[in-house]
Amino acid sequence: MEPSASVRFFDAQFERQLAAGELQLNPFEQAALPFLQGHVLDCGCGLGNLALAAAQRGCTVVALDGSAAAIAHLQALAVAHRLPITAARADLRDHVPPREAFDAVVSIGLLMFFACTDARRQLARLQAAVRPGGVAAVNVLIEGTTYLDMFGAEAHCLFGGDELRRAFDGWTLLYDAEQDFAAPRGLVKRFSTLIARRPGRSA
Repeated sequence: MEPSASVRFFDAQFERQLAAGELQLNPFEQAALPFLQGHVLDCGCGLGNLALAAAQRGCTVVALDGSAAAIAHLQALAVAHRLPITAARADLRDHVPPREAFDAVVSIGLLMFFACTDARRQLARLQAAVRPGGVAAVNVLIEGTTYLDMFGAEAHCLFGGDELRRAFDGWTLLYDAEQDFAAPRGLVKRFSTLIARRPGRSA
């Protein structure tokens, strides 16, 4: 699998984070963690900080990312700490998770790196992977973002401000936040984070 420019960007970032020991949960992961239970899919897991925290709380985790450096790091930690994490490298632009297979599905900081057609298709696939009564936690960059340095020449997608809410119509909203973060050169990264429960009851 040939890494995209965005994957290469994050490979370099992950190497810097590992060298600096920067392994704390980011604000979006902190928001998602209390809602994770049972069998969890972390799609775009990065260095696996959230996957590790969820496994330490008793979850079994399938963690996927396009970064070879990130997955190697997480695999080593999972073995060293004997945690129930299956970590694998995957092309997440076209990955198809099994339907209704997970109690919680997480996608933090991933979908905006795909062309919008791919991003919306993958969002629907992630929703379909949540069991009835289970939870999805999704975080994306949205319109109003002016800092674009993390995107390569490939297409990317800034979601509409209320697009996640509309995509989860009929689900029970558990957390819904829009946040701005300062970026270099006076620019802004604007994120939408939504955590929602799928209708129905868990088996």
